[in-house]
Amino acid sequence: MECVFGMVGNGFALVVADSSAVHSILVHKSNEDKIMILDSHKLMGASGEAGDRAQFTEYVQKNVALYQFRNGIPLTTAAAANFTRGELATALRKNPYMVNIILAGYDKETGPSLYYVDYIATLHKVDKGAFGYG
Repeated sequence: MECVFGMVGNGFALVVADSSAVHSILVHKSNEDKIMILDSHKLMGASGEAGDRAQFTEYVQKNVALYQFRNGIPLTTAAAANFTRGELATALRKNPYMVNIILAGYDKETGPSLYYVDYIATLHKVDKGAFGYG
């Protein structure tokens, strides 16, 4: 049982994820953190295979931080979502990640936003979204 969901309201974006790492009928871990903080105003919740989820979300987190370090300005939420989609699309043709992502953030210009990115690199800006079951 694994689920991640998010929603946007007036002035906020919310992402919620369960904390279990399961495979088939076995619960391997019950304190897995599936929400990755990208910067002070952006985060992503991910579901999927445990190894793919950990590796890909950490990769995105480090590259978003690297962009801010190199350019002195953080990515917008839309830019972070498009970067994430692009990396999933590139990996899809080489070594695909089985990762579904709900990315949320707050920008001064546009306010809160929520993006839905699935494992085949489909990106949608949504008001509410969910992955998983449980």
